[in-house]
Amino acid sequence: QVQMVESGGDSVQAGGSLRLACEITGDTSSILWMGWFRQARGSEREGIARISTRSGGTYYVDSVKGRFTVSRDSAKNIMFLQMNALEPDDTAMYYCAASINTMLVRGLLDVREYKYWGQGTQVTVSS
Repeated sequence: QVQMVESGGDSVQAGGSLRLACEITGDTSSILWMGWFRQARGSEREGIARISTRSGGTYYVDSVKGRFTVSRDSAKNIMFLQMNALEPDDTAMYYCAASINTMLVRGLLDVREYKYWGQGTQVTVSS
């Protein structure tokens, strides 16, 4: 069993920065992909960034590319999301997730490809 716990959410002004962390415990040997997702009120959950646990390769959606950076401390089993130049549209509950699928056939950040999820941490960006 795998448990994931996010932290670091806060309220900031536009242009500010936050660093989210996702601590993973349990049997993590089968995890191949880890991702960050967010869900704004009234919207569907969307994937924004993911990292390979094998190669360290990353992928971002256009809306966060150049502003957000996903990284991982494999020794401590912690994944991070550094968020810079935050905008009001970034306001959402942020979730981390992990996938054991060899190939993400439905999409690199399709929620159906991710088996384990955290409870979320709230990020609020004011203008």
